[in-house]
Amino acid sequence: MKRPEPVQQVKHRRDTALTTLVNAVPYAGFLGIAFERHGDELTAVLPYDEKLIGNPVLPALHGGVIASFLEVAAIIELSWAMLWDELESGRLSPESMAENLPRLPKTIDFTVDYLRTGLPRDAYARARVNRSGRRYASVHVEAWQDNRARLFAQATGHFLMPQRNDG
Repeated sequence: MKRPEPVQQVKHRRDTALTTLVNAVPYAGFLGIAFERHGDELTAVLPYDEKLIGNPVLPALHGGVIASFLEVAAIIELSWAMLWDELESGRLSPESMAENLPRLPKTIDFTVDYLRTGLPRDAYARARVNRSGRRYASVHVEAWQDNRARLFAQATGHFLMPQRNDG
């Protein structure tokens, strides 16, 4: 019987794979987007920065920043869900990901609902994959700041899935 992997090894493998995935989206780095991982669940974090303000009179987060934050959360969640089984089974290692990063889903359309002003503070988002097939996926994202129950934006996106090399 195979012994379970030590917990530190599992955490390291998952965290390294997630970092590799997030680093594949340069705009995420520009905005400062990070991800917190609990098991297979991801929370996107947009740390407050002065450069993210669109209206200094209010002040309020720029709508384009909010939309980008939600889209990055959706793409990373979708990619993470797509890679999870391969990563956990050992068919994919974080090292092989770094050398040959799997292609990311491509946005077909992305609709954002701005529910209230994005305040000058940290923002959080969680994405949920509604449907993921071989060619197409649908993702819903919710964003909040101080209170998870008081969303300031939400979005639904449709994505073209990368074709796998089965062979």
